[in-house]
Amino acid sequence: MKIAYISSYYPRECGIATFTEHLIRATGLVEDAPEVSVIAMNDEGQAYEYPPEVTFTVRQHSMQDYLAAADHINNSDTDLVVLQHEFGIFGGESGIFILSLLGKLKVPYIVTFHTVLKEPSFLQKTIVKEISRHAARVIVMSRLATRFLDEIYDVPEDKVMLIPHGVPDFEKLSISADVLPEALRNRKVIFTFGLLSRNKGIETVIRALPGVIERHPDVLYVVAGKTHPAVLRHAGEEYRNSLQEMIRENGLDEHVLFVDQFLTENDLFAYLRHSHVYVTPYLSEAQITSGTLTYALGAGAAVVSTPYWYAQELLEDGRGRLFGFSRFDELGNILTELLDSPEALEALRGRALEYGRELQWSRMGARYYQLAKKIRNTPRPASINNPRTLPDPSFLPPLNFSHIRRLTDDTGIVQHAKYGIPNLKEGYCVDDNARALMMTVMAHQHRKSKDAPTPELLPVYLSFIHYMQRPDGNFRNFLSFSRQYLDEIGSEDSFGRTVWALGHLVRYAPNNSYREFAMELFHRSLAHLDALEYLRGRANAAIGLCHYLQAYPSDEGIQARLQSLVQPLVDAWHQNREGNWQWFEKTMTYDNGILPLALLHAAEISKREDLKEVALQSLAFLETVTMSQGYFCPVGNDGWLCEGNDCPVFDQQALETMAMVLLYQQAYTVTGYAGYLKKMFTCYRWFTGENVLRVSLYDTETHGCCDGISPHGLNRNQGAESTLAYFISHLAVLQSCEAIPRQEKPVKTAIISTPVVSKIS
Repeated sequence: MKIAYISSYYPRECGIATFTEHLIRATGLVEDAPEVSVIAMNDEGQAYEYPPEVTFTVRQHSMQDYLAAADHINNSDTDLVVLQHEFGIFGGESGIFILSLLGKLKVPYIVTFHTVLKEPSFLQKTIVKEISRHAARVIVMSRLATRFLDEIYDVPEDKVMLIPHGVPDFEKLSISADVLPEALRNRKVIFTFGLLSRNKGIETVIRALPGVIERHPDVLYVVAGKTHPAVLRHAGEEYRNSLQEMIRENGLDEHVLFVDQFLTENDLFAYLRHSHVYVTPYLSEAQITSGTLTYALGAGAAVVSTPYWYAQELLEDGRGRLFGFSRFDELGNILTELLDSPEALEALRGRALEYGRELQWSRMGARYYQLAKKIRNTPRPASINNPRTLPDPSFLPPLNFSHIRRLTDDTGIVQHAKYGIPNLKEGYCVDDNARALMMTVMAHQHRKSKDAPTPELLPVYLSFIHYMQRPDGNFRNFLSFSRQYLDEIGSEDSFGRTVWALGHLVRYAPNNSYREFAMELFHRSLAHLDALEYLRGRANAAIGLCHYLQAYPSDEGIQARLQSLVQPLVDAWHQNREGNWQWFEKTMTYDNGILPLALLHAAEISKREDLKEVALQSLAFLETVTMSQGYFCPVGNDGWLCEGNDCPVFDQQALETMAMVLLYQQAYTVTGYAGYLKKMFTCYRWFTGENVLRVSLYDTETHGCCDGISPHGLNRNQGAESTLAYFISHLAVLQSCEAIPRQEKPVKTAIISTPVVSKIS
């Protein structure tokens, strides 16, 4: 069996790295020990001389490294992946990049959560739920973590396994007192070790020392460990320096010793064995595990700790003593009491040592190995027809337009939001109100939605467009919250999108009043069609004309205008296509699906085969760029795609996905080929988690849509453009569900739950 570990790793000075090194060493002791490889996480700007078992390294903030690591694992005969999870060792906000790696795996994985938060952020909760949902098994190190996963993260209890943090078999280690500083000899040592940061609460022990020293003047408090690398990068040695200043102010220079180094196992055991009391004075209860506390217990130390979650659990049944957070007076009394009574100290050590023997790494490694064998030997679920390959309403979130209503006032829909809250400072734009108009019309068509916003919101958006139309028929784009025009003439894109929305309303208006008003605004704008210079402005406007012609097919004037709009697209395609580059421009930029979409609409109206041919060939090329990973990955707006270069991953925008959903919907309408509906649904699922980050952009709490996928993770702002793009896509999928012939409709298939889950499709 071959196991790949994803973790930070030795010689990186990190608790997770040490844990993984010990776990690998422990599983190597079992009979028929597995072959091991390590995918090592490098922290920011660092590189290490790794041992041979490290077969691949990932730079923390390089998304491409995560995707390449998945390919490395998939091509390496690995049977199982073991992920050591801690938010801080992975890239992106809250370590979200790890989802990209896991999403590409073709082998099962188990995860050990070193942190399980009681009050996670939205993104932290999402990440833990996604990792757990696809994991074959979830491992935690405390009972409380099991309860949190069940109650907060909806992880079933039967999927969670409790395997305690391991400890070395300290009794077999060779101990040399030479590693100890001379200052420790003949002193009563109080000891704390671990990476130094403010939440460790070292100042509590320092404040307790004067009272203890009054009775035991030979006390020495030893603090071993380097400053945490993340703290060092952002704050330097500020915390250590503040502690040293406190020591000087209290005259404790002879009673406190800092050992600024990362201790080896042998060194650590020497310190623990020479110490009278081990203290963890953490300032907060929110710690679900602690390797340092476990090691102290395993070494048979007399442990005194604040009552953080893990300490309460580990030190129960008299295995240690607890004192209140920041209660230095209470700590001082306990230390004095224990130092006064050697018998009490020895009793505490004995209980700790007895329990610590049950935690030896050899035992914990065997449990991990038995779990790995069980997963490997469990038959993988048989391949079944995926009921989600064709659009199926049962796999879509329920329609809820509350965020649309939140963004809309009596003027129109606000452009932007901070998270799920309207950002009134940015005002309004005709672009978004045009999309909102189209969305409300689509919602009206889908009469099954009881929450459809058509009755009250459609006239608001239509009125806004009317207010933004100039006397000459063109449109302004931006309006301040105080209803002041911010430009004289909008962009060609905003003009084209507004014509599209008006044409759509003409075609699908719920009553004559709306249709007649839309026709008035529509016809007034036509004088500006000839002035359009850019392809996307032409494409958007052409789609609007096509919708209009569906309602009034005999309007020869509009027919002629349509042909004049789309011919430059065809000409551009012929001029720029070369070899494998089958596109309208030499650079693939934004809103790419709109170009073939316009040609397919025009082909449907005019019956011109050349338009259809160019549209489908350019669509096929667009697929090679955006669908090669098995999920939709649009061209990132951070640099765009130039012929011959790599495609940028970020920033991914919801508008790209909406265009692709509508493009595949129209391709099915024109060709009748059901495969386009499957691809349409694949694109839609970008919103719900089938994307490079493997996380949903649709927020089930606010019912808005995140603004995109950035180099740092999700852009959690939920403005009008992204939210409307989501709902237009959702409604388009619902329309397609109704259009699928009965024989092509997906058959509901019962999916048998299994603890072994393969890659995210």
